[in-house]
Amino acid sequence: MANEKIIKRKEEEVKELAAKMNGASLVLLVDYRGINVADVTELRKTVREIGAEYSVIKNNITRRALKECGIDSLDEALEGPTAVIIAKEEYLPALKAIYKFAKANDYYKIKAGVLEGKVSSVEELSTLAQLPSREELIAKLAGCLLANVSKLAATLDAVRVKKEAEEK
Repeated sequence: MANEKIIKRKEEEVKELAAKMNGASLVLLVDYRGINVADVTELRKTVREIGAEYSVIKNNITRRALKECGIDSLDEALEGPTAVIIAKEEYLPALKAIYKFAKANDYYKIKAGVLEGKVSSVEELSTLAQLPSREELIAKLAGCLLANVSKLAATLDAVRVKKEAEEK
């Protein structure tokens, strides 16, 4: 009887995790070997503030939840200690936080990820994490537009000055 209870509980865990993964914009699998408790606690806090979830879940449960979501190609990433980060809404802040932490800690590595339902390579995830934020991109665009308007104004003013000089 105990086995049936354990199996039922694990099936419920798989269903819950699969439901979270289905509604997520980002699912990251990371190797957390060699990281101390204080660092992981701080990372969990940062990830939680961003609106994502950081969990250490058995690889078998994660594998089965991914299969329920229709993702079979991440079996290689589910070897060794694996933490799962799930971002429900916006994926970029969570991805940037994990990438920054991985850069600061040699042992902490992103193994694989699912971005908006599609499996992404570590290289793709790293490239995305290095992109400027939306606010930074808008500020750069505004700066470029303002620079062009300033150049136009200076050119028009130079034409005005030249016309005034010709009239005299």
